[in-house]
Amino acid sequence: MAKDYSVAVLDGEGATDYARYMRTDTLLSLQRRPEDMVHRDELLFQIVHQSTELWLKLANAEAAAAAGQMTAGALDTASRLLGRSALAVELTTEQLEMLESLTPWTFQAIRTVLGHGSGFESPGWTGLQKLGKELNRAFAALIDRDEVDLAEVYRGDPDVPVYRLAEALINWDERVALWRARHYKIATRIIGHDVVGTKGAPVDSLVRLVVHKFFPDLWQVRTELTRTGPMGTVS
Repeated sequence: MAKDYSVAVLDGEGATDYARYMRTDTLLSLQRRPEDMVHRDELLFQIVHQSTELWLKLANAEAAAAAGQMTAGALDTASRLLGRSALAVELTTEQLEMLESLTPWTFQAIRTVLGHGSGFESPGWTGLQKLGKELNRAFAALIDRDEVDLAEVYRGDPDVPVYRLAEALINWDERVALWRARHYKIATRIIGHDVVGTKGAPVDSLVRLVVHKFFPDLWQVRTELTRTGPMGTVS
């Protein structure tokens, strides 16, 4: 007798195995109902932020695994996982484009139902800050243990594992900074300058986060190479 593939065999809620595995019934019920919305663009606003949390959950998981692989000495594996984490951050940045269609006056209506909620409370971004420090500690321990001279690494073969790992870390750091820059521009485009956000923090304080560096030694080595290179110190 032919198998009936229309019958769900997995446990859980939902009429199909896709619904049960992906938990679509629950997932699609996490947004405010149309009758509860103060503006229809609440759907856009919530989905952008909820999907950001999902991508950042993946970014954090891959970054945490990368830190563990660094500690274990598996540098190529750490580099690969960092690449996946950085891509997840990049995807969160790209979806900010959806918020550009949110008019400044529409956001004022949505803002009335946000309470004191703020992006500063995002579990995804809070986790990313912690993991940036963890990655930096793991890399510093690796450099100390193997007595690595970063300047010599960067003057050498770009195909050696430690070089690839250093660049994977820089790429990760850069992706986070690019998200911060894009988020700042979106925020000021919608609510302007010299105002405060939902948490009472000045919007323009976000710009200071753009220049934050998770791996200062890896950025500083570029300055060292420029100062000691054939052209000497550049003013």
